[in-house]
Amino acid sequence: MRSGSWQRLAASVGAIAIAGTLAVQAQAQTVLRFSHTDTATGARQKAAELFAKQVEEGTQGRYKVQVFHSGQLANDPKAIEQLQLGGVDFTVSGTGSYAPHVKTLNLTALPYLVDGYAQGWKLYDESKWLQAQFDLLPAKGLRILATWEAGFRSFTTKEPLGSPADAKGKKMRVFPNDMIRWIMESIGFTPVVLPVTEVYLAIQQGTVIGQENPIDTINSLRFYEVAPYITLTQHVYSPIPLAVSERTWQKLSQADQAAIVRAAQAAAKFSREEVRANDQRLLDEMTAKGAKVSRPDIAAFRKAASSVYEKARGTYGADVDAILADTEAVRKALPSN
Repeated sequence: MRSGSWQRLAASVGAIAIAGTLAVQAQAQTVLRFSHTDTATGARQKAAELFAKQVEEGTQGRYKVQVFHSGQLANDPKAIEQLQLGGVDFTVSGTGSYAPHVKTLNLTALPYLVDGYAQGWKLYDESKWLQAQFDLLPAKGLRILATWEAGFRSFTTKEPLGSPADAKGKKMRVFPNDMIRWIMESIGFTPVVLPVTEVYLAIQQGTVIGQENPIDTINSLRFYEVAPYITLTQHVYSPIPLAVSERTWQKLSQADQAAIVRAAQAAAKFSREEVRANDQRLLDEMTAKGAKVSRPDIAAFRKAASSVYEKARGTYGADVDAILADTEAVRKALPSN
């Protein structure tokens, strides 16, 4: 056989071998589903994309994370239920969203626990009480991998909200969380529970006067379009822990578990920096589109919401003082300006 023929034969055999290897790799790759309710342009999606990239790299392609944004698979409570069943592998949601499974996590939504991002990060990274609550979740079918950021909750309303007096008797959308509901009632609102994916239309149709969420969420879900008055009460620190299905977790090798934790932590660092850096920019962008941003007298809202602490003690007992002890330690270590 001529040398050219040998070369062509070798090339063909090589191509077949490569194709076969790729086919085996494609068959071996497991797709993991990541569900969240933010839009394709929000900070949550950016962090999810980074997480997906690092999981694939960290597991040498054995796992591929497919991200579904905008509640395509489920709203927040349903996504967490799907984690338990193994229908979804990852989700990221407000800490209070996990409270139906560990009730004490409701306490993370107590009003005005921390005054800024640095305090919030230290609380979530170092609170022994909070870690003990997270440690109860694997028995419920899900496991917290890292805490991503969303920011501090503030109001968007169809009418100005200068003080609690402006809230009296008006309907405010909330997600299903004791603390958030009690805060709304203490301020004067009538809380209405709705999935976040239904809120825009509910405000537009007048079912509720507005909603409360962090700045990044207000922007990405465009709530300012139907409720243009953004009132920066910052009444609750609202980060978003990333959770994995315990069924999924137990199928992973220790090496792949470690790779996924590293990816989760890297994405958490990105998420925190992204959200903190973007707050003012997003407020400026929303203002340019017609939003009206105000910074009210926080003291009036703090005073109105203070009754929530005693109400919480009646339901949660010593756990209230346990989380307050940890927040007090954080405040002493990192005093706000």
